[in-house]
Amino acid sequence: MTRTLILMRHAKSSWDDPALADHDRPLTGRGKRAAKALGDWMRAQDWMPDQALVSDAVRTRDTFQRLALPVEAEFTGSLYHANPADMQLVLEMAQGKTVLMIGHNPGISEFAEAMAQTPPTHPKFRDFPTGATLVLRFDIEDWDKIDTRMGKVLDFITPRELTDG
Repeated sequence: MTRTLILMRHAKSSWDDPALADHDRPLTGRGKRAAKALGDWMRAQDWMPDQALVSDAVRTRDTFQRLALPVEAEFTGSLYHANPADMQLVLEMAQGKTVLMIGHNPGISEFAEAMAQTPPTHPKFRDFPTGATLVLRFDIEDWDKIDTRMGKVLDFITPRELTDG
């Protein structure tokens, strides 16, 4: 049996209001377009999660909403600026066969790198820009069996490949 993990960094967020707490920053127009394009791409590639684990920050919530996927999200503060170890603990409790996890850098990029057997050759993988999405397959029966370097890379994309910027 296998499990599939879709790791996504939130789409581009706004820094326009310096008085706004980091947790409350919304998406920019570009971020909104990118999130919609990522949802369209996920449907076209048939990367459909049956569980979504999403940071409870405004920008990750907005990213998830604009993906327009037919799955309910579980919003959790445990993924807000989580480090890779915390992300793994959240994932180990997952029940879905295909799990979407939306988080923040640097944790999401470090977690992506730690989970991949062999990182993709994509020039933007190490940067993991906003909206970057990695799809990994694991030969495990349950998420509590996951460990580093176990994921086979199936796909990696950035929003710039899907939109005009």
